Amino acid sequence: MQAVRAGRDRGALAIVLHTHMPYVEGFGTWPFGEEWLWEAIAGCYLPLLELLDEGAPLTLSLTPVLCDQLEAPGVHERFAAFVEGVRRETHERDVAGLRAGGHEALARELERSWGDYAGALESLRGRGGDLLGSLSRHAQWTSSATHAVLPLLATDAGVQVQVRTGVKAHRRRCGDGWRGGFWLPECAYAPWLERTLEEAGVNAVCVELTDRLGLGAGEHLRTIATDSGVVLVPIDRSTISLVWSDGGYPAASRYRDYHHHTIHHHNPWSNGGGVYDHAAALALAREHAADFVARTLARLRHANDAPPAGRSLAGGGLVVCALDTELLGHWWYEGIAWLRGVVEECSRQGLALVRLDDALEHAEPEDAPQIGDAEDRSETAWQASSWGRDGDLSTWSGPAVAEMAFAMRAGELEVLGAGGRAGAAAMRQLLALQASDWPFMVSREIAAPYARDRFEGHRRALARALAVGAQAGVADLRNLAVDADGASLLVPS
Repeated sequence: MQAVRAGRDRGALAIVLHTHMPYVEGFGTWPFGEEWLWEAIAGCYLPLLELLDEGAPLTLSLTPVLCDQLEAPGVHERFAAFVEGVRRETHERDVAGLRAGGHEALARELERSWGDYAGALESLRGRGGDLLGSLSRHAQWTSSATHAVLPLLATDAGVQVQVRTGVKAHRRRCGDGWRGGFWLPECAYAPWLERTLEEAGVNAVCVELTDRLGLGAGEHLRTIATDSGVVLVPIDRSTISLVWSDGGYPAASRYRDYHHHTIHHHNPWSNGGGVYDHAAALALAREHAADFVARTLARLRHANDAPPAGRSLAGGGLVVCALDTELLGHWWYEGIAWLRGVVEECSRQGLALVRLDDALEHAEPEDAPQIGDAEDRSETAWQASSWGRDGDLSTWSGPAVAEMAFAMRAGELEVLGAGGRAGAAAMRQLLALQASDWPFMVSREIAAPYARDRFEGHRRALARALAVGAQAGVADLRNLAVDADGASLLVPS
């Protein structure tokens, strides 16, 4: 597939796929734990690879913590055991139970859906079991080591550890082709991060500025220059909401219902309540792909007709649609089919679909509206933003998770205060503690007991590692933050 080379005056679309999984490998099984990773491999990552291998001009961001898990010894074999053992058996049991209850159509749908798992395993074996190597060939953007909300860290040194470790891991795995794209976890941005990012080689980050600029404002379609040289790339919430909102495409009645499941958590029902019809759902995904491209073109036309006062949208503007990869194929079962349809519809309707790095090479960033003083962290000037609830950081620091936020900072101050005496084990436990996933899951009440257990486990392990010092082992962390070792974590003052 080739990116459409439409006239610059029409603008372009960049689809950014933020690919992330908290470190669940080796930490629990059903219903919470490493089964999440196996499901994402089968339903998201391997199907997406087929599209990427065909040349679809999508922007793939891989978090280092996901790569740590895909790189862990024995992952291929354990995924195969999950598919051939657990998933085969649970499908067979549910099929038998549905047939015994007289639900033949539901049983047939489960027999069909079992083929997804079998096909995924065949695909992985065809790649020699090297899923990380296959994904890395397409990865352009990286992120912080363990997906920490950077503006909530206690110190510049703590931010440096997260950022430098993430960049180092990406360069080791993906080679020297990195062009400086860095996904801020949770799109959590504050101006004072820019210096640390720039020093680590970061050229561009995505930001969520809907609350600042207004939903649908033309400014969302232009990149923003900063004094540090790091380019801010607004994501376009009005476009993203076509997919990612309560009334977005995935809620349509013909699509598969993620929440209505059998005893063993298989999903043979549609959102409309009847038996899921795969062919009908795929047809709807094609319709929604066409609608998405048409609406994106209309968005670009509208922005060009009514640009911000005194400004022009050079090149017609850039719509950045950023999505969690795991939405596609897992939460939204037909999501990869929709994405394929979007790629095809861009060609048919004449919309330029571009990789974000390529678009940024030709973009001319404009001066920013005042977002804050990079040297001033006062309450009025330090304007942090995110793509969380209300566009701020409260999802990760509000009353429900305030204790977690303070514990992360306290641990950071202890580890960095100990310097070289802390040792690699304490540093890696700190990185595990700082993951955004634990407070997010608690705030949103998504597997909250698991998240609390994981957080407290890393908190206790950090205390033990600090007590032992530099001689503490790291075996209990399996493959987490493998690039966070020894002297590389001693951040220069």
